[in-house]
Amino acid sequence: QIRRVVCKNRIVPSGLSRSNQGMNESPFFLLMLTLTFLAAGLVKGVTGMGLPTVAMGLLGMGMAPAAAAAILVMPSFVTNVWQLLGGPATAQLLRRFWPMMLAVVLGTVGSAGLLVRVDPLWSGLALGIALVVYAVYALVSPALSIPSRIEPWLSPFVGLLTGVVTGATGVFVMPAVPYLQALRLDKEELVQALGLSFTVSTVALAAGLLAQGGFRLDQLGLSALAIVPAWVGMALGQAIRTRISPRIFRRCFLSFLVLLGLELASRPFF
Repeated sequence: QIRRVVCKNRIVPSGLSRSNQGMNESPFFLLMLTLTFLAAGLVKGVTGMGLPTVAMGLLGMGMAPAAAAAILVMPSFVTNVWQLLGGPATAQLLRRFWPMMLAVVLGTVGSAGLLVRVDPLWSGLALGIALVVYAVYALVSPALSIPSRIEPWLSPFVGLLTGVVTGATGVFVMPAVPYLQALRLDKEELVQALGLSFTVSTVALAAGLLAQGGFRLDQLGLSALAIVPAWVGMALGQAIRTRISPRIFRRCFLSFLVLLGLELASRPFF
């Protein structure tokens, strides 16, 4: 049976199933899916990150976060594997960060039940808070530095916390992104390390949703459709990156995330 939540005369599906495929195959839904991943891919093309965060935020406005996370799996996996393998340090980063990645998996799979079983309005609240916290942090951009001597024990803790946030909200970025930035990796290593973290988080989230009944293998087709607009958006973003100010674009994008997060977080109360 499909569980639904009615809010302000709007029906929010709690998951994607055969009985609501009509909605999923409607022109409006396909247009929303295409525009969402075009926008998310554009942000990733310009800034090098942000596809899962933007997609979760936009899709979360029209469906339950668990359903949005299921659609996100394939485009997030494909684009982040490409980012991970796009440099020479893949093996080195795997050796360095495998404890953190293992903790990400454990935390994500262990907490994915929150995304599936909690009322979509309240999981939307958690998603909104995660978006606001990340965007405000990125706008402030505090200059943090992590001493190498504490990395061996801090990495698994950060990974576990990132996994819990991922499993509860579908957002991969906190606190993994600030932590990896604080390690003062060089630019190419940071890009690959982020790709590694997001790839592992995507796979772990898919496994957690699958274990909790929030994701089925036959939904991969719908998720795979989102790869095309995501790639097109990335290509557009990379093409215009040299013609616009990435700094101004990034600030506008983060400000939009704050507004989007506040809207999602306010829904249970209005």
